[in-house]
Amino acid sequence: MEVFCPLCQKESQLYLRTMDYNRKISQEQFNYNFCPSCRLIFLSPIPEELGRYYTAEYYPVPRSYEQLEKEAEQDRYKIKIIQQFVSKGRLLEIGPSYGKFALLAKQAGFEVEVLERDKSCCNFLQDVVGIKAINSDNPAESLRNAKPYDVIVLWHVLEHLPNPWKTLETLAGKLLPGSILVIATPNPDAIQFKTLGRFWTHIDAPRHLSLVPLSLLREKAQFLSLKIILSTTSDDGGLLLNAVGWKDSFANMGSRGFIRKRLRSVGRLISVVASPIERINGLGSAYTAVFQKER
Repeated sequence: MEVFCPLCQKESQLYLRTMDYNRKISQEQFNYNFCPSCRLIFLSPIPEELGRYYTAEYYPVPRSYEQLEKEAEQDRYKIKIIQQFVSKGRLLEIGPSYGKFALLAKQAGFEVEVLERDKSCCNFLQDVVGIKAINSDNPAESLRNAKPYDVIVLWHVLEHLPNPWKTLETLAGKLLPGSILVIATPNPDAIQFKTLGRFWTHIDAPRHLSLVPLSLLREKAQFLSLKIILSTTSDDGGLLLNAVGWKDSFANMGSRGFIRKRLRSVGRLISVVASPIERINGLGSAYTAVFQKER
């Protein structure tokens, strides 16, 4: 059956067939296609009921504000990225989960709003953290009447969106001149993906609907008057995902507990050996890109 790219509508070819190795919610096979024109890798077909692949464990709401504060420290590097370019103003986070970064942004003096699909996370953010939370899985529709922002961030959310391009267009229209859009997402040009293929944990089928190369994202952003001012695969989050990628991907190759444990140990050793190579910009498991709205 012919499959066409959801972005450029060109006929695409099967790239790989994989399973839900990460959470094992089902034994289904999932097809990812590759568009030879724009190089987008995308899930086809998308399951009709995506929500069932997001179990309660996907959103582990903290027991208290104090626990959130403690866990949030691992996201401190994200605030430092933002503050290189913007130090105050209105900040919107799409897909904050239970709010580690959102809390840090609020403490740094930003006026924070979030948009999150999980109701329990929204309740926690609003009632415990004191952050305005919009409960929605459709950013383009929910933000139609929103006021402009100085900062919009999507930390590993783009790959979950059924229509990332419509969302990107909406977000670009909600940025003030000189404001920034920050996107972190798995890197389909990573050496891990080329090496590990269908076992690569950052495919995360079927929750990740697309793997977007930075070159494509840059091209689409430029069309929306968004200029790239930073791109890296070596921020703290990217380096962590490099290590996780080798360990968990090797574990995905085993079916039994003791085998998976040994394979994870092998992956841990390989992550140490591969670390110098993966620190080369563009080769790591995930990239973070900062775009600025042109004045």
